Amino acid sequence: MAVPKRRHSPTRGRKRRTHWKLRKPGVSACSHCSSPKIPHRICPTCGFYDGEEIRMPSTE
Repeated sequence: MAVPKRRHSPTRGRKRRTHWKLRKPGVSACSHCSSPKIPHRICPTCGFYDGEEIRMPSTE
């Protein structure tokens, strides 16, 4: 197994980890009911996609 030639400093590890970030998911408004939804997905509130009703909304 390969062995590192030199140790990494704590700063070097922290600088590498600065790119580890959570990204905010993209949210768009439904064209039918204006509720927030994930783009290119069926609206979970009204069941519409691209102006067409794909499925009936769940009533729980």
